[in-house]
Amino acid sequence: MTEWGPAVFWQTKSVGMMTVVALQALPAAAADLRIEVTGLRNANGTVYAAVCREDEFLSPACAYHGSAPATGGVVTVTGVPPGTYAVQVIHDENDNQTLDRPGFLPTEGMGFSRDAPMRFGPPQWRDASFALEDPGATVRLSMRYFQ
Repeated sequence: MTEWGPAVFWQTKSVGMMTVVALQALPAAAADLRIEVTGLRNANGTVYAAVCREDEFLSPACAYHGSAPATGGVVTVTGVPPGTYAVQVIHDENDNQTLDRPGFLPTEGMGFSRDAPMRFGPPQWRDASFALEDPGATVRLSMRYFQ
């Protein structure tokens, strides 16, 4: 009777099987995430985008970010590994690198992935989050203005 164990398993499997196992152990490669923003009210300034993990959501300290002139409405964020994220964007119309908010409501546009609703405050993580699995994925969202 032949004993069964790890040594026998590896001896009986082909080189192809070992190659598959070895490749599965490699980490997934980071890729670019294309963010397409619709509803910009003008072509002034810059669109800033942040791709955030749950613990970073709604903060300015997200690990992945990018910007582009508002004329195109597309921001590409590079080096984003697979995972669960939410995208947050602002339309900085006057290029002062901040979301202007003289009172409660911002005067510049903002938006979130999955067009997460903002009901009397910022959206919930569960409404904005998505799984990024494919390299070179695209997220589409609408810019919203409150003033």
